[in-house]
Amino acid sequence: MPTGTNAPRLERVTRKWLDLAERRLAYYEELYRTGRWALYFPTQELFAVRMLDVIKTVKTFRRVVQRVPDRPREAHRLRQAA
Repeated sequence: MPTGTNAPRLERVTRKWLDLAERRLAYYEELYRTGRWALYFPTQELFAVRMLDVIKTVKTFRRVVQRVPDRPREAHRLRQAA
């Protein structure tokens, strides 16, 4: 992630997308546990494909958030001081 003036905003946006992806995963897990997936998907295979896509999205956002430094402004200041 960039460490310029937009870094804090980009970090917030990325964390919001991760939160949304995790809520979506929780919803799909609930659909699976309760069996309600059958109301929305014609076959279990189609539900499984969608579920794998949801899991992949969460993993991707988790990797992106891990790359974001906790305090990008401090890292920027440290580079300037060196």
